[in-house]
This record gives sequence, structure tokens and C-alpha cells, in this order.
Amino acid sequence: MKVLLINGSPKKDGCTFTALSEIAGRLATHGVESEFFHLGTKPISGCIACFKCREKGACSITTDTVNECREKIIAADALVVGSPVYFAGPNGALCALLDRVFFSGFGCFKFKPAAAVASCRRGGSSASFDRLNKYFTIANMPVVSSQYWNSVHGNTPDEVRQDAEGLQTMRTLADNMAWMLKSFAHARGQVALPQHEDVLRTNFVR
Repeated sequence: MKVLLINGSPKKDGCTFTALSEIAGRLATHGVESEFFHLGTKPISGCIACFKCREKGACSITTDTVNECREKIIAADALVVGSPVYFAGPNGALCALLDRVFFSGFGCFKFKPAAAVASCRRGGSSASFDRLNKYFTIANMPVVSSQYWNSVHGNTPDEVRQDAEGLQTMRTLADNMAWMLKSFAHARGQVALPQHEDVLRTNFVR
């Protein structure tokens, strides 16, 4: 079993990475592998609504790491997306990546457990957490919970490491994710997956 951890911060070893590393360390105690995907600092284009991904099975923009990230999510058993908080929201570059990943990967991530993590100095974590969870709940992905909203506080990695409650929340999240993954694996072949209806789209025009 493998969990993909997306570090949605331009800083490779910053506060968001510190939170995700706490999750990875706890997952390892359950025998669950982790893989990190770092967003980096290179530009990421927003979705241009060309709909070519529906024909090609991949985003038509190939100048960044969006398609690589999409394939890594497909290959993983579960997903954790971490982001720093910028003006009470997730990193804009991360949202651009996730917009394209989830639009081009529509239907590909069903039933993969997922969780969001926000890293902030002081405020805005709940709004960021809510924004990130919307990607999962539109994609039929079970959301993994913890003992508190998934956030850590601190302006440096050292400060985050002093956030005892935040780090405990990360460890509880990892425990719950490992349990869910193992429960799903145990049920596979014994409990049928939900059979969904064809998707309906309703546009309200007056």
C-alpha cells in the first residue's frame, strides 16, 4: 500500500513538509509506504477549459508537472494534499494543479481515501482545509478524518515541531488512513463497490 503526499508549498523542506513527514513516519509504523510529490517553484498554468483531456485522457498542457502528478495519484492507494495558507486559502499554484488534475482525471480516483492538511502561521487553516476537501468530495473519494481539523501552526519547521496538538492530529490522521486502507483491502472481493448511475448535469438558465 502506498500513499501519495503532495507538498503544495514552494518550499521543499518547510512547514508543510514537516506536517506531511509526521504523517509519513506514522504510516511507516503501519507498513504503509509514502511517496512525496513536491509542487516546486515553476509556473503551473490554470485550466483553460479546452476539454481536450476528455479525449486524450490527460491534460493538453504538457509544460508542467500536472500529468505526472495525475498519474502518481492513479498509481497510489490514497492521497494526502498539504498546503501552506496564503490569504486564508491554499497556495494558488497548488489549486491550479489540482483543478487540472481532477478535471482531467475525472472518474479515475474513485474510492481512494484522501485527506487535506493546512499549514499556517496563525489563521486561515479552516478555510484552506475546506477548499482542499472539495476536490475529494466531487471525485467519490472517502475523506479521512482525524481528532481535529488537519492543520499545524508555526512560521518555521522548528515552530511546527513545537505544535504538539497539530502533530498529534497528523499522527491520528495517519492511523485512520492506514486503518481505512487495510479495511478496504480486506473487503475487496467480498463487498461490491457502489454501482453509480450515469452522471446527470443540470444547468439552471432563466
